[in-house]
Amino acid sequence: MTPTLQLVLALGIIILAAKSMGYVSVRLGQPAVLGELLAGLVLGPTMLDFFHLPIFSDKHLTEVILELGELGVIFLMFIAGLEVDLQAMLRAGKVSTLVGTLGVFTPIALAIPAGMLFGYDLSNSIFIGIILAATSVSISAQTLLELGRLRSREGTVLLGAAVIDDVIVIIILSLFLAVSDAGTDLVQVGAIFAREILFIGVAVFIGAKLLPRLADWVSDLPISEGVMALVLCVTLFYAWSAEQLGAIAAITGAFLAGVFFARTSQRHAIERGMHTLAYAFFVPIFFISIGLQANARDLRVEELWLTGAIIVVAIISKIVGCGLGAWLGKLSARQGLRVGIGMISRGEVGLIVAGIGLASQTITDSVYSGVVVMVLVTTLITPILLRWAFAPAEVTDG
Repeated sequence: MTPTLQLVLALGIIILAAKSMGYVSVRLGQPAVLGELLAGLVLGPTMLDFFHLPIFSDKHLTEVILELGELGVIFLMFIAGLEVDLQAMLRAGKVSTLVGTLGVFTPIALAIPAGMLFGYDLSNSIFIGIILAATSVSISAQTLLELGRLRSREGTVLLGAAVIDDVIVIIILSLFLAVSDAGTDLVQVGAIFAREILFIGVAVFIGAKLLPRLADWVSDLPISEGVMALVLCVTLFYAWSAEQLGAIAAITGAFLAGVFFARTSQRHAIERGMHTLAYAFFVPIFFISIGLQANARDLRVEELWLTGAIIVVAIISKIVGCGLGAWLGKLSARQGLRVGIGMISRGEVGLIVAGIGLASQTITDSVYSGVVVMVLVTTLITPILLRWAFAPAEVTDG
């Protein structure tokens, strides 16, 4: 069977598995995203090891699926941005800043003694904390969408805090690498920070001043699905430029694109088109790809304690740190708990930071394996905890 046919078959199975497990999850009273994530775990190396079955001989098949999954998270974060009320988000600026800041420094503070308890030095322990500081709210955004709570006070704070969290983590990572590398000029740290500020400034200017006019202009052109083509191009360029030019994660760029397209007169058409494209194809692949990257069978018994410690610190640090930030920002204790739970999930940013640490030998293979399992566990439990945190009377089904 040719590589193309193998890809076609794999995609069909992946999407069918994701949607089927999602349906079962909904029937059991849980968010669909939980079933889709479990489908990835079943298909992955932890259980069936789907891509190593005899029928799949293409060595690049897994890589292609994972890359399609990366597009899925980009489109998912665009949709999350599309759901944001920008004025409400700006009003939540103070509390989002508090949540994002404490959500970064609390994991680092808790990881230092935990890492040293397992024999790692101060530098290694700080780096573990930086990994745990990174938040991926794509799972939380999807769950809040299903619960009809993405535009709630907690949802608005959560999305704003995630952007701040991402920026702070990248800055701290840059500082850490600069200080730990004797040959690195600290001027480079300032240059990275300047790139981030410049990118955000330019992205905001283009989004606020140009995108609404451009969307209206394209809608009048005799081009089939012209507006949707524009949305895809802008989203991809924002995602690319965020990471390549602005030293910020690509998902942040996609999120910003969604925020500003929500201000255009074409918002409802864009929402329909992106929902169809993302949820029918790319997003299920993303959720499956999370399970495909985890292999719990590789963990040795002696590494389970370390993995457990990483998971516990990852969960407690976000609930305490982000919850405290929300409370200091005048949210209620219940709202603070919801925000803290929403920030638990880790994902692509944490894995990217862990990959940098592994490549530079700042962390060991054991830590990296523990981080992968932690990402999976926090991703799985976040939808369940969010569902619990929002009282049934406050949940809007659909």
